[in-house]
Amino acid sequence: MKYYPAFIDIQNRKAVVVGGGSVAARKVRSLLKAGAKVTVISPELTASLKKLKQEGLIRHLQRIYRKGDAKGAFIVISGTSSAEINAAIAGEAEQLVNVVDLPSRGNFIVPSVVRRGPLTIAVSTEGASPAVSKAIRKEIEKNYGTEFARYLRFVEKVRKLAADTIPDRKKREQFLKSLAAEKRFSALRSKGFDRVSEEILSKLNK
Repeated sequence: MKYYPAFIDIQNRKAVVVGGGSVAARKVRSLLKAGAKVTVISPELTASLKKLKQEGLIRHLQRIYRKGDAKGAFIVISGTSSAEINAAIAGEAEQLVNVVDLPSRGNFIVPSVVRRGPLTIAVSTEGASPAVSKAIRKEIEKNYGTEFARYLRFVEKVRKLAADTIPDRKKREQFLKSLAAEKRFSALRSKGFDRVSEEILSKLNK
């Protein structure tokens, strides 16, 4: 099956996670980070999910999945070990449904993700091998450290400064392109954020 890659805005959208184990806990944390309103359906919860429940960050239905539970949900993730329940969830979900470890049952898969502040890099093998996705993600993590999170926030501010300090359009475009040059990334890795940001500001202020 071929999948269409996309980043989806789920802010304040209803999300249902079926299952209360460690896999479900990971999915719930990702959904919460994206701003979804999460309901977890499971007789039992992991310690981390119990904490989220106590803090009022998730709604919990302490039982097994029932027909109609997915109604109105924008996104549904099934993390149960029951093929029967997974099939029922996949059949009822109105929009996006992911069945953990059985992607063919749903209509979207969750990629392996690297997050560095505003930077999000998603890796997918279209379900062929989650292990390979994870291995590639680890390689990417080595190449894009936490300094890139600081750098992206810095670049966002510098772009606005450039609009005010470099009136010539061509020169401004050249300057902005230099912020994304390969040598700039290499310098970021070798010299660090502080050194690179100083160099950029010195050029901007000339």
